[in-house]
Amino acid sequence: MDIRELFARNRAWAARMRARDPDFFSRLAHQQAPRLLWIGCADSRVPATQITDLDPGSIFVHRNIANLVVHTDINMLSVVQYAVEVLRVEHLVVCGHYGCGGVRAAMAERQYGLIDNWLRHIRELRERHAAELAAIGDPKLRERRLVELNVCAQVLNLARTTIVQNAWARGHPLALHGWVYDVADGLLHDLATTVTGPEALGEVWRMRPPTERG
Repeated sequence: MDIRELFARNRAWAARMRARDPDFFSRLAHQQAPRLLWIGCADSRVPATQITDLDPGSIFVHRNIANLVVHTDINMLSVVQYAVEVLRVEHLVVCGHYGCGGVRAAMAERQYGLIDNWLRHIRELRERHAAELAAIGDPKLRERRLVELNVCAQVLNLARTTIVQNAWARGHPLALHGWVYDVADGLLHDLATTVTGPEALGEVWRMRPPTERG
């Protein structure tokens, strides 16, 4: 790749955007007002605004390997807090994708280096669902199922954060969704894991806001 070509493509894109909407960049420069936070995989084939056919500024995005929501990940938690408390988003989406290299690596019986510490979260999930996964004879379908299980687990992890629970306690209408993108056909799939309040969580995960504690 010739890096200089990227600047040429950028100028061409900016010109097309101005031709389509002369005020687009001036509006974008003054504010961002997304209504949705997207937690997705860092895979280059899954750009959030492109696959949803939305303009820049429409989605607030955080991406990492295999779209994980890890409670010790200050980077991810900072993004969630900013999205919820400053941008006031109303939807949080965890979006995985079939053919995920992180999930595939977590299914392999080998070491990859530093990333193994990150993939441990998926390997633990794989162990918890070992019986279900073992019953799937086709390795590709088994991998696809682990992709789905991973998304569902991350939605629950997101619901368990103090950021989300405090937002619900304040009456902030916040809906969490689990989706999967199929790189092979470009389509998004809803896994029907939407969570809109703490009722979906076990009692041990329901935390009172600090102001309510005795």
